[in-house]
Amino acid sequence: QEIPAHGISAVVAGKHVLAGNDRLMHREAIDHEDEDCAVQGTVVYVAIEREYAGYIVIADAIRDDAKAAVEDLKNLGVQRVLMLTGDDATVAARVADQLQLDGFKAELLPEDKVTSLEQLMAELPDRKRQKLVFVGDGVNDAPVITRADIGVAMGGLGSDAAIEAADVVLMEDAPSKLARAIVIARRTRRIIRQNIYVALAVKAFFLFLGTLGVATIWEAVFADVGVTLLAVFNASRTLRFGRGHRVNQAFTSLV
Repeated sequence: QEIPAHGISAVVAGKHVLAGNDRLMHREAIDHEDEDCAVQGTVVYVAIEREYAGYIVIADAIRDDAKAAVEDLKNLGVQRVLMLTGDDATVAARVADQLQLDGFKAELLPEDKVTSLEQLMAELPDRKRQKLVFVGDGVNDAPVITRADIGVAMGGLGSDAAIEAADVVLMEDAPSKLARAIVIARRTRRIIRQNIYVALAVKAFFLFLGTLGVATIWEAVFADVGVTLLAVFNASRTLRFGRGHRVNQAFTSLV
């Protein structure tokens, strides 16, 4: 049985086993030692029949493309990259240093993440123009993903709750895909604007010709069908944004 933000409870070989964080041990009033847990990692305390049995240290490996993903986000104009985590502060500090993050908040419960997110949103200088994006994959991330301006879920190994709450789902568990998604979104938005401006300009031009009585039926057809075809051909350019494009090159072309 899962105990949200604390750990799990199970019966193994007829014995009641608790495994979780320090809060779980305090909640169940189980005496345990934590001064020996100096190893950098997430500490999972284990109790059998309400007797402290020891702990396991789990150290997550940083994804190979994580640091490059942070650099790509900075190149795309993202002002700050922060980390909200329920892990130990020592572990969070190590990861933040390796990835050169702008800051972090550690040892957060799910509700603490929402509170921290709202604080960050309130600190944005230009709330109307600036947006806050949260990326997560766990069940505990679902409330934060929902609350963020744009919620992103890692779809490959992400929980169903996180995926359902997200505005964007990355189907591969690769942080670098986030920067690519931003580039594709910006390019798509630019093409949409181009189509709108061209359609309005062409129709306005032929409407003006119609008021002068010089527009022919074929010109009217072009103003309708022709503009539609132009918009379709222009929109198809987004399909050419394949895996061969580098994020920094694509961003330069979009500035």
